[in-house]
Amino acid sequence: MKKECVAMLLAGGQGSRLYALTSHVAKPAVPFGGKYRIIDFPLSNCVNSGIDTVGVLTQYQPLELNAYIGTGQPWDLDRSDGGVHILPPYMRAGDKGTWYKGTANAIYQNIGFIELYDPDYVLILSGDHVYKMDYSDMLRQHKERGSDCTIAVLEVPMAEASRFGIMNVDENDDIYEFQEKPKKPKSNLASMGIYIFTWSKLKQYLVADEADEDSSNDFGKNIIPAMLNAGEKMSAYRFSGYWKDVGTINSLWDANMDMLSPDNGIDLYDTEWPIYARSPTKPPHFTGPDAKVSHSMVTGGCEVWGEVANSILFNSVIVEEGARVHYSILMPGTVVKKGAVIEYAIVAENTVIGEDARVGTPPPSSGDEAGDWGIAVVAQNLKVGDGAVVPANAMVTRNVKGGAK
Repeated sequence: MKKECVAMLLAGGQGSRLYALTSHVAKPAVPFGGKYRIIDFPLSNCVNSGIDTVGVLTQYQPLELNAYIGTGQPWDLDRSDGGVHILPPYMRAGDKGTWYKGTANAIYQNIGFIELYDPDYVLILSGDHVYKMDYSDMLRQHKERGSDCTIAVLEVPMAEASRFGIMNVDENDDIYEFQEKPKKPKSNLASMGIYIFTWSKLKQYLVADEADEDSSNDFGKNIIPAMLNAGEKMSAYRFSGYWKDVGTINSLWDANMDMLSPDNGIDLYDTEWPIYARSPTKPPHFTGPDAKVSHSMVTGGCEVWGEVANSILFNSVIVEEGARVHYSILMPGTVVKKGAVIEYAIVAENTVIGEDARVGTPPPSSGDEAGDWGIAVVAQNLKVGDGAVVPANAMVTRNVKGGAK
């Protein structure tokens, strides 16, 4: 059962900034890019990097995520020696059990799982980022430098650095200081929330952190500062490819729109580093004789009779005659009735947009008017009635009557 490196994928987040889109599912299970879910990216990165043992730590609304991962077969993780394991919080002998209190506590509660594989190293990942990364390169650097912890970092514009956890490094890229969302950042090296630890060292800090009643039990707030203060060897691993945290409505919409660009830096058509997914079996998509489809992703089971431009249609979406969909994301099973218009919007699964209804509006040309504008969102399993209007920046969480605004 010995493994050199085990990955622990933190996938229990509520994703509260995605509002209606995560009311029934965990953020890593949110559909993305026409045929994927967000968690497909870190899972595929693990397999492509040669890491075949992955613990997925779930907590919030886990049912759909658990069913989606299943045995791990789509990612070649259905193995008897390793593979993928769903790891929810559980009750241990002698205590009352507890939810995962923080990222570090989540790993602490699964020390027993990790030690089944007696790893030399542990890779900590987030389940809500879209990117491609070869973790084996990061692990190689970790071993060559003899680091206790290696943190993946990405250069961000200096003007935006205050939004991130910032790593300050010396000429050898050894980390000497960590700043959590600093008002005056000293560098632009933002932490990506991807860590490799030497397991024997990390275990010591997890146990000590759990014993500290004042701790938030978090890697960024507690474990990493504690290791820095103790003088442990902490190194930065520089990453320069596409990476996006899709934790907000705007960032999720932006990242989906990025997938329509041939120069997006992630290339979903790359056969050397494929992104695997559990895809439903659907017939080919169909476009009617008068349909107009341009610069869009239209996946299996879709029927398009109207107009679709600069949009992403997941499986089994129906766009009826006379309907228009522009700059929008329609998740599986959406039905857009005749004459309806959807612009700059995200419509969740199995929702019906009634005849002549309108969802979202283009951004205003005047900067003074842009303050109230944003992507319109309709939650799953709803009905927007005939002629109803859903304005920009609206968050629809219940059925909308015909003609209502």
